[in-house]
Amino acid sequence: MTTSRGEGPYTQAQVDPLVGLRGPDDPFWDVYLTGTVFLDIIFTGLDSAPVRGTESWARGMGSSPGGVANMATALARLGLKTILAAAFGDDHYGEYCWDALEQGEHIDLSTSRTVPGWHSPVTVSMAYEGERTMVSHGHEPPPDEPAPDCPPRARAAVASLTPGTRAPWIAEAARKGARIFADVGWDDTGRWDLAALPDLAHCEAFLPNAEEAMRYTGTSCPRAAARALTEHVPLAVVTLGAEGAYAVDARTGETAEVPAIEVEALDPTGAGDVFVAGFVTGTLAGWPLADRLAFGGLTAALSVQEFGGSLSAPGWSEIAAWWRRVQSYDDQDPAALGRYAFLEHLLPKTTRAWPLRRAVPTIGFRRSA
Repeated sequence: MTTSRGEGPYTQAQVDPLVGLRGPDDPFWDVYLTGTVFLDIIFTGLDSAPVRGTESWARGMGSSPGGVANMATALARLGLKTILAAAFGDDHYGEYCWDALEQGEHIDLSTSRTVPGWHSPVTVSMAYEGERTMVSHGHEPPPDEPAPDCPPRARAAVASLTPGTRAPWIAEAARKGARIFADVGWDDTGRWDLAALPDLAHCEAFLPNAEEAMRYTGTSCPRAAARALTEHVPLAVVTLGAEGAYAVDARTGETAEVPAIEVEALDPTGAGDVFVAGFVTGTLAGWPLADRLAFGGLTAALSVQEFGGSLSAPGWSEIAAWWRRVQSYDDQDPAALGRYAFLEHLLPKTTRAWPLRRAVPTIGFRRSA
């Protein structure tokens, strides 16, 4: 048995990237998501990995909703109307995550549910030397909690594919006209067989990292892997880590490659989700392929300079602050600056201080009346 928590108000973001593209017959929702919400507790400022039998002190600590909440928050902060179907525990952690997403980020949770007697999954993430180590605990939610077989009509949906598993909601969302963007996790079976990803047939874009792309295609070069993936999906985007990203659009024959922005990473948690959110935003807005890659890379670069997977996701104010900041340096490469000039007409005139520390150090346990 489940209890509904009600629908929260939707507040328009500071910038609507789809302004001028919305028609009366279009779906109200821009992006639909479903998945597991974790409570993330993040320790940063560790000099090294924890050593067995010793105590390590971190210089920073934050907490935030994680898991699918990383993607949902990143999309909402970029101005996309986002609806999430997820199961929430009926404990303090679940209450905190629900309130943070619904009240703080204005993500619609009307398709989400609180599951009595089920506790929230928790991940502790330790960031050091630009990498992270995670320890997670949780139990599987009851079957069909929530049941995403009938997703609402939306412009797009983001799916995380699981080898050997078919998610019926993906085909249904595609049938209703949603453009499906998919990523994939590590294949623990070691098969790396694209045939084991049946839902790829419903996807418009597939966004693996370089190692995943090469293993799935049996190639030794991520760019060759991207080209090979277009035999299975119209648009292949391969993230190259510090080298940026490369994409091939099979429908137009267009290719694009954009280098990464060099930053000092505080916490890489959720950076991949933020990249996908930026790319989805640019795609729905109809931007050129290279601009979409650049925007995804920029938003991911801004996110790793803060801690907390969801709370580090930048909004338009942070993007605007970055743009004005980098233009203030006299030694900037004009060509590099020109790569992001397409943002100028989108950015708000007022900004908050940058960088902005947003992850809160403690969790509030106040229950709603």
